[in-house]
Amino acid sequence: MRFDVVCFGALNVDRLYKVRRIAKAEEESVILDYKELPGGSAANTAVGLAGLGVKTGYIGKVADDSGGKLLLRDFEDVGVDTGGIITSEGGRSGSVMGFVDEEGERALYVDPGVNDLVDSDDIDLDYVSESTFLHLTSFVGEKPLEAQIRLVNRLPDVKVTLDPGELYARRGWSGIKSLIEKCFAVFPNENELRLLTCKDYEKGAKRLIDAGVRVVAVKLGRNGSYVTDGSEAIVVEPFTVKAMDTTGAGDAFCAGFLYGLVENKPLKECGALGNFVASRCITKMGAREGLPRLHELPRI
Repeated sequence: MRFDVVCFGALNVDRLYKVRRIAKAEEESVILDYKELPGGSAANTAVGLAGLGVKTGYIGKVADDSGGKLLLRDFEDVGVDTGGIITSEGGRSGSVMGFVDEEGERALYVDPGVNDLVDSDDIDLDYVSESTFLHLTSFVGEKPLEAQIRLVNRLPDVKVTLDPGELYARRGWSGIKSLIEKCFAVFPNENELRLLTCKDYEKGAKRLIDAGVRVVAVKLGRNGSYVTDGSEAIVVEPFTVKAMDTTGAGDAFCAGFLYGLVENKPLKECGALGNFVASRCITKMGAREGLPRLHELPRI
């Protein structure tokens, strides 16, 4: 089966608490609402892509528990292929406890569960070898990172994209250099790029380009995005909305940008599509409820 995009990352159940404010050490706050939703960075991007009509597969691991069943069922409901997902006989599915304040800002606590048990033996090379793009996001543990690096080295004809997240960015340049050098595109936010390169977003993006990355799209939050392929560099204006919850905004951006790449859109249009999908995401609680469908995309 040939996919437009196969996503490979952690699968988590998001347990989200809407709070009056995010408490610091020795402080208290009030819980206003609670939701339990399927999540995971690459998983959110996969759902966003499927909603835009992109043929999407997934590589990952869940446990044989209620969380794992929720994660698989949600994929099946939206059209993400689950043929690359392994169900572990033991352990627990990954989860994230998130606290979201009234301004939409958040604090997250990750319990990786069986996500950290993903290794190369779990991956069917044929599942991904004919896809156009392989989209990677971060894991907590060493074993799945090693599996990602080994996989991209075995896929010379697949374009690799990476959303490093803070987990991989904190490893620094040397920690994920071997992965970056295999990437066609990288999608960090401004803080992650600074952690990774110790430079501002323009110079940090240039370092990625100099390392062989073809396209860099830096997520700038309220300021939109900065996109470059080395020959042109553009700050793409944001879509202004009232933010309810910023959970998954970066994942949504990746879905919009990847849709643009799949459709061979110009660089600036890819950035605008990423900004639009992210803006829709943050208008609803959770990482997926606000994601737009294909017919909702604006003419850009």
